[in-house]
Amino acid sequence: MAKLPRGLDGRTRDQNAPKAGEIREKRGDTLVRTLRREYGDHVASGFRSDAKLETVRERTGKSLHQLVHNTPKK
Repeated sequence: MAKLPRGLDGRTRDQNAPKAGEIREKRGDTLVRTLRREYGDHVASGFRSDAKLETVRERTGKSLHQLVHNTPKK
């Protein structure tokens, strides 16, 4: 899989219309171990490393941003 270019803020953005320039959403089938490698060991604490992001989102009601920054759900 090719690496996508990152913006000035370090986040990957869509390159193709109609979403060109928008920040890409992390796929739901991303494993917690991958998130921990990228964002730190504190992400999705209490979940196994082989759990999927979609499972964590469903059970906690939190977005990835809230999980990374440990903020309460809105």
